[in-house]
Amino acid sequence: MHAKARRCVSVLMTLSLGGLLAACGSFDSASRSVASVITPYKVDVVQGNFVSKEQVAALQAGMSRQQVREILGTPLVTSVFHADRWEYVFTLKRAKVDPQTRKLTVFFNGDQFDRAEGDEMPSEDEFVASLGKKMGNIKVPQLEATEAQLARYPVKKTADTAVADAAPATPASTTAYPRLDAPAR
Repeated sequence: MHAKARRCVSVLMTLSLGGLLAACGSFDSASRSVASVITPYKVDVVQGNFVSKEQVAALQAGMSRQQVREILGTPLVTSVFHADRWEYVFTLKRAKVDPQTRKLTVFFNGDQFDRAEGDEMPSEDEFVASLGKKMGNIKVPQLEATEAQLARYPVKKTADTAVADAAPATPASTTAYPRLDAPAR
């Protein structure tokens, strides 16, 4: 009877192991079908310097390197062997979309801007619209404080502000910055 018990246990173990292996195979196909439906979030990757059509249009022959840097930003590539040119490269990688790459080469004659060559750059509005998703009707807050809002926060008088108050007032220059969100449609 002892040998029969061992044989029964052996047969049960073999059948159990076979059942487990069969379950693993069906679990694998089930997990693949679930994985094909559920995908992880993939972040948009932006690399390099974004250069807009407006920035390229602001470049004028004869500008200094510093003026060009103020308009376009620091170049992505500068070469010791080609000191007369700067390379601006911008890449946008998004899920389920081919990567977009834009290149602009800025040429100098000595320290003076000569010309720019490269891909057609999008305007700032076009670029923002390409990033935006349908966000519905979002109201953009006003980014300037009104006189009534500023009056709620009185300026504390110090020795420096007393001297500044005595100086003649000069009109403040107002700078208008482009909108960063996509225009409402």
